Amino acid sequence: MTTKTSRISGFFKRTLHERAAFIADWAGLSEDQVQALSGDGGLTSQQADHMVENAVGVYALPLGIATNFTINGQDVLVPMVVEEPSVIAACSFAAKLARAGGGFTTSSDEPVMIGQLQVLDVTDLEAAASAILAHKSELLALADSVGGSIIRLGGGARDIVVRPFPDTAIGPMLVIHLLFDTRDAMGANAINTAVELIAPQVEAITGGRVNLRILSNLTDQRKARAECRVPAAELATESLTGPQVVDAVVEAAVFAEVDPYRATTHNKGVMNGIDAVIIATGNDWRAIEAGAHAWAARDGRYTSLTRWWKDETGDLRGSIELPLAVGIIGGATRVHPAAQVALKLMDIRSTRQLAEICAAVGLAQNMAAIRALATDGIQSGHMRMHARQIAVAAGAEDGQIAQVVQQMISEKNIRLERAKAIVDMLKGL
Repeated sequence: MTTKTSRISGFFKRTLHERAAFIADWAGLSEDQVQALSGDGGLTSQQADHMVENAVGVYALPLGIATNFTINGQDVLVPMVVEEPSVIAACSFAAKLARAGGGFTTSSDEPVMIGQLQVLDVTDLEAAASAILAHKSELLALADSVGGSIIRLGGGARDIVVRPFPDTAIGPMLVIHLLFDTRDAMGANAINTAVELIAPQVEAITGGRVNLRILSNLTDQRKARAECRVPAAELATESLTGPQVVDAVVEAAVFAEVDPYRATTHNKGVMNGIDAVIIATGNDWRAIEAGAHAWAARDGRYTSLTRWWKDETGDLRGSIELPLAVGIIGGATRVHPAAQVALKLMDIRSTRQLAEICAAVGLAQNMAAIRALATDGIQSGHMRMHARQIAVAAGAEDGQIAQVVQQMISEKNIRLERAKAIVDMLKGL
């Protein structure tokens, strides 16, 4: 290839082998790395046995590529691991729409994690809090004494925050936050080691008893953001003009902002995209989910993770901000061969870069979902994608799947029973 572009016309029409060859050329992958993505050279049972307890094998999920992404002026092919049909196609379509408006613009915070210490049996909360702040420099230096690569690379303890809770069910409680820059690691082990190290000194300073010493997955010091603009003309459908679709999307977005029942499903769509990238890169999707939903409820009411509005020119604008604590060293990212290839495919050089790509994908996935909901309805496109799974479940073989899918779509009858009847007919049963 002479020019790298994520705008690949008809990528979905290519064979699996042709798509694999394309991304191998794109990212300069070796034969072993291509095999890692195909599953032939991916995570082995022996590697799995060293990753988790009581391992008995390896469970595979589909890995696909989202196309059309332009992020901060750079074209990106995004690996996504997801079992749900239509997610990757929808994300790629939304990225194409955003591309017409210049693509996604992203930013992120420094990779600062929060470690918490729960201090109990304190007789004077105010005095204990003041004492901790008076000894801040000492505690930060002690936390940094854990050493390791994070400290050598410029990370480490950044600040101490005290949070008094005078009236709880177990009496007065002082919660201490250690803010710790984890650089290119997700940082769970580093921050947990640091808070455990300073716990005895905290007890000595406060006269209290430290109970829990653990990181928080509400990583609100470590957020990522993405924005995009979609020209109204790009949103037109067969039945609606572009400006009408802009208004419909904004109306749908406000629904999610004000109603937690809608916001939950709205945010699930956001996480469809983000989780798929998180899993592809070997990161902790449960931690990301927990932090995202806690952030959505930060003001005491659960609301949308995204915002959509019509700008002064009549175009559609969108934005997202959420905590995204990801890592590119250590953990599964170091052990899982496919995770390493996924990072190489995106040319990831820092955790902030990965977090920003995840934010852009979440915004794209959300755009695709609410556009579909506000125009043709979600089932039309989703069921067409789902038809392939139904055909396979009905027993269709490789040469029959396309025929079964096309027949069900033409009949507008995408059901397992109908798929089985078509398969039987093709087999002459």
